[in-house]
Amino acid sequence: MYSAKKETVTMLLAGGQGTRLGVLTRDIAKPAVPFGGKYRIIDFPLSNCINSGMDTIGVLTQYQPFDLNQYIGNGQPWDLDRLNGGVFILPPYVKGKSGEWYKGTANAIYQNIEFIDRYDADYVLILSGDHIYKMDYSLMLKAHKEKHSDCTIAVIDVPLKEASRFGIMSVNKNNKITEFEEKPQKPKSTKASMGIYIFNWKVLKKYLIEDEENKKSNNDFGKDIIPKMLADKQNLYAFSFEGYWKDVGTISSLWQSNMDLLSRDKKNSLDLINKWKIYARNTAEPPHFVGKNGKITNSIVTEGCLINGSVLNSVLSQSCVVEKGAVVENSVILPGAFIGENAVIKYSIVGEGGVVEAGAVVGSSQSGPEDGEWKIAVVGPKAVIKKQSVVKAGEMVEGGKQ
Repeated sequence: MYSAKKETVTMLLAGGQGTRLGVLTRDIAKPAVPFGGKYRIIDFPLSNCINSGMDTIGVLTQYQPFDLNQYIGNGQPWDLDRLNGGVFILPPYVKGKSGEWYKGTANAIYQNIEFIDRYDADYVLILSGDHIYKMDYSLMLKAHKEKHSDCTIAVIDVPLKEASRFGIMSVNKNNKITEFEEKPQKPKSTKASMGIYIFNWKVLKKYLIEDEENKKSNNDFGKDIIPKMLADKQNLYAFSFEGYWKDVGTISSLWQSNMDLLSRDKKNSLDLINKWKIYARNTAEPPHFVGKNGKITNSIVTEGCLINGSVLNSVLSQSCVVEKGAVVENSVILPGAFIGENAVIKYSIVGEGGVVEAGAVVGSSQSGPEDGEWKIAVVGPKAVIKKQSVVKAGEMVEGGKQ
């Protein structure tokens, strides 16, 4: 099948199981988890792509892909329903007599070499589907070309105590990468990989084929491809990013990133109200309604919500109900959740379709995080918390009555 040439093809890795999000990803892939009232996590990299002029995107799915595939559809909300280019769902598939799951990030790209070759791409942009941020990838590509780089890695400065969670690199005065170590126990710098890469496609293709032939490889960019390229004296450069970025791979980070939408501290908040628009597929819900007993303070309340109780410093997705006397504070309520009369929700996440019956208490007031992680209570999707029940701070409740 003929496809017109594209300078850059984007590969969006969206197949992660997201085990650290527990019950929230039991039935859906992590990039499909609702975020910020009206979005899903994957809306951010997809919107970044179209805003950056990257219009040919392969979305690599694997774990629980149905909701994610259905949500992306033909790409229309992101202006990706195109005759030439657009968005494509790329699950693992049987090739010849055998097929296999994606074994690692590098193997996922390896299995889709033919897709990239179809567009005769000069560059490939590789993204993760589970990060919250706004970024102009065209600026990164410009820097990649100017430095005649073989690989450019987006980096962000992180606190030294958190550096061991990331791929950490050392650079010279020209931002050329001199060392790279994946999740080091004793980090040598605070320059952390954001999991955003631009490669010269011909160079990367060679390394992917060699990596696949190495039976001892982890088939991973951070553990295998990048260290091998450094050892071979290829040109690798860092591209510094100074905006808001958060990996929402844990309950605490997912909750915190939602809370950051409510902050007026520009350094630590994500501003959704500016020219860099985040697009999403939304259902046509009626406007939210606040009853005579309802009170909303410093919160995001999306369409279709009915508020007869108190909502403080919280994010409510579409079609949520907060009944009379109920209190929702410092919490994230996902689509279709119901909070009954006089129920109290604090420092919690209530999953899609979750029900908290009258008088129940979920979570507790807290003064701050422990060891960097907040003790967030989680009510799973479609779980029912019965009348007068208590869900303690940090407790996670699966579906089914409690």
